[in-house]
Amino acid sequence: MLRIGSIAGSDVLVSSSWFVVAALIAFIMAPRVEQVEPGLGAAKYLVGFLFAVALYLAILLHEGSHAVVARSFGFRVRSITLHFLGGATSIEGDARRPRQEFWIAVVGPLTSLAVGVAALAVWFLLPDGLLRLVVEGLAGANLIIGVLNLVPGLPLDGGRVLKSAVWALTGRMHTGTIVAAWGGRITAGAVLAVALLAATRGDAVDAVVLALVAAFLWAGANHALTTARVVRTLGEVDVRRLARPVLGVPEDTPLAEALRRAGEYGVHHVVTLRSDGRPTGVVDGRAANAVPEERRPWMATSQVARALTPGLCLPITISGPDLVDALRATPASEYVLLTPEGAVHGVLASDDLAAVLRSGAR
Repeated sequence: MLRIGSIAGSDVLVSSSWFVVAALIAFIMAPRVEQVEPGLGAAKYLVGFLFAVALYLAILLHEGSHAVVARSFGFRVRSITLHFLGGATSIEGDARRPRQEFWIAVVGPLTSLAVGVAALAVWFLLPDGLLRLVVEGLAGANLIIGVLNLVPGLPLDGGRVLKSAVWALTGRMHTGTIVAAWGGRITAGAVLAVALLAATRGDAVDAVVLALVAAFLWAGANHALTTARVVRTLGEVDVRRLARPVLGVPEDTPLAEALRRAGEYGVHHVVTLRSDGRPTGVVDGRAANAVPEERRPWMATSQVARALTPGLCLPITISGPDLVDALRATPASEYVLLTPEGAVHGVLASDDLAAVLRSGAR
C-alpha cells in the first residue's frame, strides 16, 4: 500500500492493483485519444494514464464523502483505499441508527452523480480536443458509478440504503442486513449472467471484468450475511451468565498463595487487583505453571499476569453490535467483565463465544 495523503484525518492508501487498472485504462483510452488528437505516438498512453488519475480522484471524492459524514456522526475512519474495483472506506464500528446508516451510505453515490453532472455541464462549454475527451469520460464514468452504487444490494452503497430502510421499518438492524445482502447476491448473479453473455459474444475482457465484479459482490454479500448472523446471535447472549468464575487477589499476593486459593475455590482464572479493587491483569496460566514451585512463594502474582490494556475490560451489559465492535477492536482470548461499580464479575472467554456462535449456526 502506498500512502498519498489524508482526508478527514484518515490515511489515503493506493493499492498496487490500482497501477494495473490505470495501465488498462491507458491502453483502452489510447485509440480514442489517437482519434481526437492524431500523431501523439506513445504520448497517447500518457493521456490515458492521466485520465485514470482524474477518474480515481473523483472516486476519492466519493469515498472521502463517506469519511466526512461518518466522522460527523462520531465514527473513527481508519483509512480510504483506492484499488482495482474503485475504493473502500474503512469505518470503525457500525451505525447505531438507520439515519446514520442512510446518510453515510447515500452521500457517496450523490457525490459521484454531482461530479458527473458538473462534468457534463462543462463538456458542453468546451471545444473539441483532449480536454473535452477527458471531461466526457469523467462525466460518463461518474454518472455510471453513482447509478450503479445505488443498486440495492450489499456491499454496494445502495445495499446500505436498503438496509437502513428495512431497519427503520422493522426496528431490527440484522433484518435489514439480511435483506440487503440477498439483494447483493441477486445483483451478483445478474452481473455473472451478463459476463457469461459477453463471453459467448467473444468479449473476453468484458467477461473477465464482469466476472470479477460478480465475485466481489457475492463475497461482500456473503460476508454481510455472516456478520448479521453473528450480531443476531451475540445480541441474545447474556455475557453475565457466560462468564467464567474468577478469583481476585491483590497484585503483591505470592503466586503460590493465589494458585492455592484458586484450587480451593475451584476456579481457573485469577485477576490481580489494585488496592481500590480495580483489576490490573489476568494471570497467564502457562506462565504461572512455568514458574518452579520453589519460586512461587517469593514471586508476586502480578509478575505472571497479562496487563489489562484498553479494550480487555468490558461492561457486563455489553451485547449485540457493541460486543461485536469490542471483539473486532481488541481481539483476545479472554476479557474481564466489570459491574457498573467497576468490580470484577468474571472472565469472558472467546472460546465460549465461539461455541455459542457455532450452536447458533446450527
